[in-house]
Amino acid sequence: MANFYTDTPQFRHYLQHPLMKRIVELKERNYTDRETYDYAPIDFEDAMDSYDKVLVVVGEICGEIIEPNAEEVDHNGPTVANGRVTYAGNTQENLDVLNRAELMGMRFARKYGGLNFPMVPYMISADIVSRADASFQNIWMLQDCGETIYEFGDEDQKNKYIPRVVKGQTMSMDLTEPDAGSDLQAVMLKATFNEEENQWYLNGVKRFITNGDSDIHLVLARSEEGTKDARGLSMFIYDKNSGGVNVRRIENKMGIKGAPTCELVFKNAKAELVGSRRMGLIKYVMSLMNGARLGIMAQSVGLSEAATREAYQYAIERRQFGKAIITFPAVYEMLANMRAKTDASRSVLYETCRFVDIYKALEDVARERKLTPEEREEMKYYSRLADAFTPLGKGMSSEYANENAYDAIQIHGGSGYMKDYKCERLYRDARITNIYEGTTQLQVVAAIRHVTTGTYLQRIGEYAAMPVTPELEPLKKILVKMTEMYAKLVERVTAPKDEEYLDFHARRLVESAGHIIAGYLLLHDANKNPELFRRSAQVYVNYGRNEVVKNYNFIAQSRIEDMAYYKPDLTEQ
Repeated sequence: MANFYTDTPQFRHYLQHPLMKRIVELKERNYTDRETYDYAPIDFEDAMDSYDKVLVVVGEICGEIIEPNAEEVDHNGPTVANGRVTYAGNTQENLDVLNRAELMGMRFARKYGGLNFPMVPYMISADIVSRADASFQNIWMLQDCGETIYEFGDEDQKNKYIPRVVKGQTMSMDLTEPDAGSDLQAVMLKATFNEEENQWYLNGVKRFITNGDSDIHLVLARSEEGTKDARGLSMFIYDKNSGGVNVRRIENKMGIKGAPTCELVFKNAKAELVGSRRMGLIKYVMSLMNGARLGIMAQSVGLSEAATREAYQYAIERRQFGKAIITFPAVYEMLANMRAKTDASRSVLYETCRFVDIYKALEDVARERKLTPEEREEMKYYSRLADAFTPLGKGMSSEYANENAYDAIQIHGGSGYMKDYKCERLYRDARITNIYEGTTQLQVVAAIRHVTTGTYLQRIGEYAAMPVTPELEPLKKILVKMTEMYAKLVERVTAPKDEEYLDFHARRLVESAGHIIAGYLLLHDANKNPELFRRSAQVYVNYGRNEVVKNYNFIAQSRIEDMAYYKPDLTEQ
């Protein structure tokens, strides 16, 4: 039987990371839930065993049901009639199976019916689901919107909505509008409060809403009349049961066709305010988006894994000139790079998850009691790292997903261009990953301040201080030299104190930091588990070195005045 968890031993490697002890300790509050819930773990080993057993189930469902359904889902997709969406039959089957397995509430506390899983095993499940069908991950992962209700909603809202998500009801985040894409402060969907009824009403249009006919919506809307910026936006919960929202159409997309992307019309739709007015974009959406970006990282890694496996299998089976094409250097180099990029992006994903796990757990503890000074420092430290690694990882993993899907088709040759082969669908599905939840360009904007403030360089220094076996010292020396080059680049770009010059080179600086960080993470993975990671570490560090050298040479020869050649001449229009 196909199992997408057990056939990827890297997952158990990440579950065995030393930080998991601290993560579980914080998440389980000294295992006090065991007094109330018979399925709660009694100690660390029991918790890890429960993660493993649940992931085995996820892996089996993905290998035996979701992946075999993926082609039909891609062909048929959802439909809309009378303002309502109907999933493709196979999509509904996927949801039903996961609901019966009680896997819709993995992240939520047991008092809401959830499994109380940390982010690491939860994202492993998302990684696995994405390998099976990236479009279905877009429906299943939106349960994570419930975290926003948990963090910022009142007790009534938590008790009302989170158990519904746990029982299988779907969610969506309704942010984008026809005139407000990446620039969310331009959102104009109107929220009006009726004092007599003590009720909020929503009116307007939302566009590009993934799973837009969901049961429970988080909606960004303009609550402050006369405003045009972020300070006039608030977050609301819309319950489909209350009516007032119709699906105007489903977008005809290039890929991820199983997940309905909808245009929604709000007409006096009843809604509930989440948290405080005016904080919708400034605070709540930022938190929501960071969680979504982790999900896209997992989706990207899953797609990379699927593309790499498809390409490898085809290269073994396809014979040309009397031998399998995997024996040709041009092919096996591509395959080695695909595997290395997949392993690198996965290492960054789970490192980021560990950071998120610790600071989120401490935030949760702070709702129950006052944190100690040491705990406050710990929360601050990991929060900063999570803030730095999330855009870096989202940008890197989504770009690699696209590159790996591209290379999978290239290895297939003409066959890869045909719908008869899975890699054609993977290519279409991957293309959205470096666009939604913030394009790669926007991830660079979010990440660059961690270049200038030294967050990345500090963390790289911490990685460099960790010992490795003598066999791996040559790789470590390469990474040290890459770091020296990176530090010089940062100094060269920031020294003129020219913001436009910094913005111009921001992508190259962030990419260079990413190559070094991913290289160190793979180095330490190989140090613990050489059988799984030694080859990828060698290949990726070689690849990363070449990329950093390329960026170094470009920036070293760059002058501020040269930017004029890149700027558009608007007088020609």
